[in-house]
Parts: sequence; C-alpha cells; structure tokens
Amino acid sequence: MQSLEDKVAIVTGAGRGIGREIAILLAKEGAKVIVNDLGGESDGTGKTVEVADQTVDAIKEFGGEAIANYDSITEYENVENMVQTAFNQFGTLDIVVNNAGIVRDRMIFKMSEEEWDAVIAVHLKGCFNLTRIAAPYFKEQKSGRFINFTSTSGLIGNVGQANYSAAKLGIVGLTKSTAIDMARYNVTANAIAPFAWSRLVGTKPTDTPEEMAKVEKLKKLSPQLIAPMVAYLATEDAADVNGQLFGVRGKEIILFSQPKPVRTAYNAEGWTVESLAGMKQSFKSDFTPVQTSGELFNWDPLV
Repeated sequence: MQSLEDKVAIVTGAGRGIGREIAILLAKEGAKVIVNDLGGESDGTGKTVEVADQTVDAIKEFGGEAIANYDSITEYENVENMVQTAFNQFGTLDIVVNNAGIVRDRMIFKMSEEEWDAVIAVHLKGCFNLTRIAAPYFKEQKSGRFINFTSTSGLIGNVGQANYSAAKLGIVGLTKSTAIDMARYNVTANAIAPFAWSRLVGTKPTDTPEEMAKVEKLKKLSPQLIAPMVAYLATEDAADVNGQLFGVRGKEIILFSQPKPVRTAYNAEGWTVESLAGMKQSFKSDFTPVQTSGELFNWDPLV
C-alpha cells in the first residue's frame, strides 16, 4: 500500500529542482498533488506555465494525479484560490509543502528595499499565506501536515544574503509557532534545511578555486535525495514528529538542536555598563564565532 494513498498535497515551487522531486515522490506514494509554480527566474522575474505543466506531465506518466497552478504565492487571494482548487478537484487537503523561493543576493550595505521586499514576500509571506489559509481546514478535520523549507543561511547567516537569511529564519519561527498552535488538533509542522544542487544554489559565485570547489561538492547532492524526508513527514508514522528542524544532506539526515541558554549570570544589585564589561570575560569562552553557513557546513558530503 502506498504511504500517502488518498491524501491531497500542495507543493509550492514544484516546477523544478527540490519541489519537483517532492511533488513526484508524493504522487508515487499515492497523493494527489497541486503543483504550484509561477515559472519565473531565480530572482522571481518572469512567468511561464510550462514549468508547472512539465511536473504535472511527469506525474501523469506513471498514473499519478496532479493539477498545475501558476499563481504567485505572495498574493493572499491567489493562495485562497489554490486551496479551494484542492477541495474542488480532490475533495480535501492533507499536506502543505512550502518550498517556493527566490534569491536577490546583495551585500547588506548595497541591498535595495525592493530586493529585501521581494525575497521576504516569496519565502516568508508566501509561507504564511498558505499556512494561514490551510490551518482552519486542518483544525476542523483534526489532521494535517505542514512541511516548510528553511536554510542554513537562516540558521547561521551567509554572505550577501541578509534578505534570504531573515526570511528563512523567519520560517523557522513560523514553523515552531504553528507546531504549538496546531498540536492539539493532531496537526504537525516541521522544517527542513536542504543541502542539494538546485537552480538557486546555481547562482552562487564561482570566481575563485575555493568557490568552484564548493559548487562542485553541491552538484553531488541531488534534489531527489531531499524528497523522501518530506514524504515521510507527511505519513501517519510521523504524527508525533512536531516542531522539529531537520537537515537533509545527500544520504544523511541531520536533526538540529533547539535553541537553549548556554550560560547565565546574575547580579543582585542589577547590571551596570561597567559590570557588564566584567561579565563579558566569563561569557567569552562560550561566544560562537561568526561564520557563514558555507564555512560551518563545509565537510565532504557522505554520498
């Protein structure tokens, strides 16, 4: 028996890369899929229906059921219509995969307001839109899965990605709060930070031998390897997995720790600027050095 038989899923950004592989695997596991993709470039500009249609065609080739949706998830009304399509065509909605994204990389001292707004709108606002619209249905039926995509750029930071990093860490907060809000209704929300070669990763610079070497490593990590974790989190077996943050790196699964205090200090008289200067010395051994996500996760993939 297929693990997701009779389930209905929406996958955003499902026309290419990671999203495409997720949509295809969910369909192979029996789910009926709404394949959402605007069909734009990596920076969000442009639009074509062919991208989503190609994923739908691939699903139909092996007998799966899928419908294409070409709307931008940044518009609340568009997402309302997309969710309504799931009910009109398939009668229900069980799985939401918030995967769509764009990049507008720029150093913080050069980033424009428009570059900030565009990335936040697709990643964070888009994730909120679909979560907010699907949540009441999940609450009423007392079941449902939210699977959101974050990034190590959000968890740690990355060069030239203040907009992307802020959006991706925002998705972590949204995921955790959604998990808390929806737990009593048997609805889960989890996030995945993928390590995989994708169109967005393909925008990384390759001007130096070091940058080229990093890109060549990433090329070994197929988007197809991300999809099983998504499909698993959508199953009944994962009903007790909630509010967690996973990494998928090739054939390796990572469970990230939850933020927690590493050291505390107490001053019965309250703190002053001078006493805080002294306190810094006791904390300093626990300060985490500033690193980019690329530096921290630069080990060889276990492929």
